[in-house]
This record gives sequence, C-alpha cells and structure tokens, in this order.
Amino acid sequence: MSFSIKKQGEVVVVDVEGQLIVGNRQELKQKVLDELEKGEKKFLIDFSQTGYIDSSGLGVLVSLSKKIREQGGELRLANLNVDLQTLFELTKLDTLFQISDTRERALESF
Repeated sequence: MSFSIKKQGEVVVVDVEGQLIVGNRQELKQKVLDELEKGEKKFLIDFSQTGYIDSSGLGVLVSLSKKIREQGGELRLANLNVDLQTLFELTKLDTLFQISDTRERALESF
C-alpha cells in the first residue's frame, strides 16, 4: 500500500495504490491534512490502483471531505472500479462525493 502526492496545476492529486484499510487510513489522512495546512484547496484522490476500501477507509474519506470543505476547499474522487462504485452507491456516499470515471474529467471539474 502506498500513497503518492503530486500537483497538477492547482490540484493536489493523491494516487492510492493497493487497499485503503484500517492499517493505513491515518497515513492517507495525514498526507492530505498536511497539504491542506500548506494552503492547498483542491484535492483529487485517484483510485485507479485501488482494489478495496474498508469501512474505516470510507470513514477517513468522509472526514477529509468535511475538513476540506470547512477550509473552503473541494475533494473529488476518480477511477473507482466497479466494486468500489457499487460500495459508494450502497453507502450513499456517491451523493457526498463528486466522482469522475477518469482523472482528466475530475481535473476539468474543478
């Protein structure tokens, strides 16, 4: 499991590789919060390399979304596989997050 962060224009893009689960969710949260503290406002989390997200991973995404919005920022998600898309629909989180099927579309949506 690894996270890589890079800037594309004004957007902080976080690539999640592997699984987002209880054992690593805090690492993702801290990386995003560090960028938020530096004054970044636009975030995209790309799940093209992610196979699984557990409930604690979903909880971190909800928490980050709230924190980023409180700071006047935006969080978008991209490249959910079919299983993850279904998970977000079943949990109704697809109504909380703006989800794009490609990184390019997500970047254009800011």
